[in-house]
Amino acid sequence: MTFLLALITGLFYAAGIYLLLRRSLVKVIFGIMFLGHAANMLIFSTGRLTKGAPAFVPEGAQALVEPFADPLPQALILTAIVIGFGLQAFAIVLFRRSYEELGTDDVDAMRTTDRIEQVGGGES
Repeated sequence: MTFLLALITGLFYAAGIYLLLRRSLVKVIFGIMFLGHAANMLIFSTGRLTKGAPAFVPEGAQALVEPFADPLPQALILTAIVIGFGLQAFAIVLFRRSYEELGTDDVDAMRTTDRIEQVGGGES
């Protein structure tokens, strides 16, 4: 199970970095999403993988009894998921607005600001 999680995490990182290096802004957004999922999987795999052993203190005991899943990585992942959704929503809105203004999703074509003045009707 640990090997499978490590393999999936590595694939997510590889796909995310590959997509981040593409010229299309849509692929960059997908790359950000894959990197977020890879980070979540990495944090999840550090939290001790146990099946059917929640982190509850048994009745009459003073502390947790081994084995138990560490709840801290799970709480961190939940926070990271919320932050990731916010980042993805912002990136999608930014992509849509830039596509409306420039008419392209090519990152190299967006490098110049001269086209923004022509399209936006600014002073030249």
